[in-house]
Amino acid sequence: MVRRPSPYAYAGQWIVLLAVIGAGGLLIHTLGANLARRNMHFGFEFLAKQAGFDIPFHLITWTIYDTYARALLVSLLNTVLVSAMGVVAATLLGLLVGIMRLSINWLIRNIALAFVEFVRNTPQLVQIIFWYLAVLQTLPSPRQSIVLPGGALLNIRGLYVPDLVMDENGALLTWIAFLLLAATPFVWRLRLRGPRVGAGALILPLIAAVVFAAGIERIEVPALKGFNIAGGTQVPPELVALWAGLSIYAAGFIAEIVRGSIEAVSKGQHEAARALGLRTGQRLFLIILPQALRMMVPQLTSQYLNLIKSSTLGAAVAYPEIFQIFAGTVMNQAGKEVETIVIVMAVFLTINLLFSAFMNWYNRHVALVER
Repeated sequence: MVRRPSPYAYAGQWIVLLAVIGAGGLLIHTLGANLARRNMHFGFEFLAKQAGFDIPFHLITWTIYDTYARALLVSLLNTVLVSAMGVVAATLLGLLVGIMRLSINWLIRNIALAFVEFVRNTPQLVQIIFWYLAVLQTLPSPRQSIVLPGGALLNIRGLYVPDLVMDENGALLTWIAFLLLAATPFVWRLRLRGPRVGAGALILPLIAAVVFAAGIERIEVPALKGFNIAGGTQVPPELVALWAGLSIYAAGFIAEIVRGSIEAVSKGQHEAARALGLRTGQRLFLIILPQALRMMVPQLTSQYLNLIKSSTLGAAVAYPEIFQIFAGTVMNQAGKEVETIVIVMAVFLTINLLFSAFMNWYNRHVALVER
């Protein structure tokens, strides 16, 4: 028998709803009155005005003659870049440290424990500033750059990595390769319909790599010329510091999620894997981790959303993400405090809701269905 709410419960819900609407209306009225008293009005027409300031790091073209709307797009892409890099790095590092926490080797297990305790019990902002001041600012000058594998150079000005110069068809081929990679998971879900479909899911990433490589005209490797580094792409130290701070901090929490999820897998699964003669690595990656993943996903989603929101800490090291540019420089120049904050909140709300929707979809995909 389905229990229905009583009339008093319905009345209470309507009273609360009307109270919330009334409070919102009062806030809007008060905001309008305060703005009118200062000869100001609420609006977003300022987005079409010329910005007049430079953004030192940008993924798309930017000049001081561009509008505030383009500044929003440039800073948004910077936020998405560091967030995506942080999610990937935090996941890999957290997985490694979480597995180390379960090692039978005393030294490895306690190194991982010390890492987790140190990271989780120190403020994230302090860690970001530590990476920026205590580590990156002690690097050598460009003439004494540290040569890294793959032709990359590391110095006080940042990390210089080889740059892929695309030909005239490079953009089109890049999009085709991206679509092929995006189609791979969907083709993989159809693998049970026949071996040819399963083989297609394995071949698609190879085809995507070949298509992408076909659009590369040449590879520019950074090299010292005079007092500067020529060629390649510069990753500024602010991005490196923020990336390291976000990734390492989130990895400390993800490591505990990984450890707890692995320990939650039934011991019978471990024993069954040993009975089959599987080695330690095979037991972990073929039997234990796929089952533990189902328990990790909801908790990982929370960590990923926290990482995305924490990207606003980039303002502490002058990384030009959306909060530092739009809720800082643009707000001060345009004098639109309420509007800029509303835009920043709406942007982060949209990003997190989309990311959460994707993670919820993935969680339903990997979850066990009771029959």
